This record gives sequence, structure tokens and C-alpha cells, in this order.
Amino acid sequence: MKNRAMPWRLLCMAALLGAAHATHSAGAEPQRGALLFQTCSACHSVLGDGVGPDLTGIYGQKAASRAGFNYSSALRASGLVWDDATLRAFITNPQAVVKGTTMTFPGYAQPADVDAVVLYLKTLK
Repeated sequence: MKNRAMPWRLLCMAALLGAAHATHSAGAEPQRGALLFQTCSACHSVLGDGVGPDLTGIYGQKAASRAGFNYSSALRASGLVWDDATLRAFITNPQAVVKGTTMTFPGYAQPADVDAVVLYLKTLK
């Protein structure tokens, strides 16, 4: 039988999600969202140095509008504006909202997690 080691990023994400569920209440708090955002920080940054686009100030902005990032044509053509509804939908299932997006994150399954991350993103100004 082959030894199939789980990639380290998946192990880190699983650990972070487990810690988030074990140590925080179900309420949508910015601190809980910041902890959950650590999964997102595998690609995104709030310092401008991530693989994906910086998400500082994204709330209320048109999707795919950040200069200096090569967005997918699907996201550029989406016409989305990052408000509560679109962020919740996209964070839950990016491919269902924008078929062809290059975001590989499968989405958060728990509505409380989605709410916490949206609340955290709204604090990034």
C-alpha cells in the first residue's frame, strides 16, 4: 500500500479550522473571522504580498478591480460587487457563484464561519 501523505497546507488548514471550532463560540465575531481567515491567507494577504489579491478594503468594491492582479476572465466579467450577499455566496462556494474563477478554495460549509469571515473582511479598511 502506498503512503499518501496529506499536503502540509491541507493539514494546516484542517488544524486551523479545528481550532476555530473548538475555541470560539458560534457567533460571528471579527476575531473569529480573523482566525478563520488564516486559511484564506494561504493565498490572500492584507499586506499586499499574497499569491491572490490583497483583500484589504474589498467590501463594497467591484470584483476583480484591484490593480496589479491578473484576475480570471470569469471574475472580471461577473459584474459582482463585494457586499454581504455576494461575499457570503462566494465564500460558501466560489465556483457556484463564478464558474471559472481561479480561486481554488472549496468554501466554508458552516454559515457561522461564513458570517465571521464576512464580518472580518468588513473591518479591513
